[in-house]
Amino acid sequence: MRSLTSAGAALRAVETDDLEEYPLSGQERLDSHYFIAWHHRRWLNSEMRLKATEECRALYFDLICIAQEQNPIGTLPADTEQLAKLLGVDQGRLQRLCEGSFGPLHKWRPCLCEGVVRLYHPMVLEVVTDAIARKHDNRARNEAGNAMKRRQRLRSAIAGYHVDLAANDAAILWMDEWLMEQGCGYRGASWIERAIGAWSDHQLHMHTRGGRQLS
Repeated sequence: MRSLTSAGAALRAVETDDLEEYPLSGQERLDSHYFIAWHHRRWLNSEMRLKATEECRALYFDLICIAQEQNPIGTLPADTEQLAKLLGVDQGRLQRLCEGSFGPLHKWRPCLCEGVVRLYHPMVLEVVTDAIARKHDNRARNEAGNAMKRRQRLRSAIAGYHVDLAANDAAILWMDEWLMEQGCGYRGASWIERAIGAWSDHQLHMHTRGGRQLS
């Protein structure tokens, strides 16, 4: 199978069967991705900056920024008409600029995105992957912090019923998970009492099962 759009010195036909699959899916989102972690030293010493014209450098950087808002994130359409519209330049001029060794699409490569041919740049993919990793790390930290606060509130509520039970870390963890499974939104008195009852039933079941195993 052949595609009429690809990246290189200029856009040209390539065999899509040989294209690598882009590692990020269209489901991956970076809604708060309002800045790029730009490696300025790498850029200042790159061949693209040292050898490209001012116009090509400007369009090259614009494409990097545009790719942050595309789907999948970090890719570009493999079509000069669409790229020209995104850049706000004449399509014929863009095509001529791309024919040079250091054109606006320097080192952009064709790839498959869920069966669709698009363009990606290794450096842009690195930046986007790092941003996604930071997002996941932040989410994990926030979730861990929220869980800690939620369990502390539960411990305080349980203490109003049974001080020793509130000091039992295993009980607090079990009741917290039980309340989550029940879809409890507001943990009022009735839900706290139900959680304590569920924990007691759980303990009774565990002791009963343990006794049967010993007999």
